[in-house]
Amino acid sequence: MALLAALVAASAACTGATDPCGGDPAGCTRVLFLGNSYTYVNDLPGTFARLAASGGHRVATDSVAVGGATLADVLASGDRRQRMASAHWSFIVLQEQSQIPSSPQLRDQDMYPAARSLVGQVQAAGALPVLFETWAHRDGWPEAGIATYTQMQTQIDAAYEGLARELGVADAPVGRAWAVVHSADPGLALWVDDGSHPTPAGTYLAACVFYATIFHADPTGLSFTDGLSDGDARYLQTIAEQVVSLE
Repeated sequence: MALLAALVAASAACTGATDPCGGDPAGCTRVLFLGNSYTYVNDLPGTFARLAASGGHRVATDSVAVGGATLADVLASGDRRQRMASAHWSFIVLQEQSQIPSSPQLRDQDMYPAARSLVGQVQAAGALPVLFETWAHRDGWPEAGIATYTQMQTQIDAAYEGLARELGVADAPVGRAWAVVHSADPGLALWVDDGSHPTPAGTYLAACVFYATIFHADPTGLSFTDGLSDGDARYLQTIAEQVVSLE
């Protein structure tokens, strides 16, 4: 827990650059992740790239992820603008701060305007936007009157699904996959002790959802398990496929 806190506090702008494409872009998928600690804890971009490689996909990833950053912060970030211009990205992933989507007032005031601007910029750059629908806090957000995990997740789902419909863009339903696992197998820990950030299993589940969303392919049976048991990895792969197939 202390290590996680130090990581979150110390990371000002994590960049998980992984580029197996080199000077040969043919058949290579480039994915830029824009977000915060939900993106950089356990290196989601790198986990996704290694999972994709085990499925036969050549993937280059990078990220701009600052602890606690909102989409409004991402929109204003010079680092983000520089990174977007640094390569011809196939997909650019947009991740809002974890609490904002669960508040109708905050998402209307902050999330939606920033997301609309970012999606426009991503499309203008020739990339496909993907919304990163995140998971709720394990204990909800009581300070905002959201007493339970389920209440918070329901609001987060509605925020991302509504935005995806409005803008006609892809939504990676990580939060919904998380909810299925949490309900069906609560013994499989997805949160670390703070009840917010992901365990390696939580990050692996997110990577499986992105694999199914981006490649329209079933991750079930992929050999990369990121240190999880074969049984846990196969289970998370299967849930990711089931949830994404309902999109």
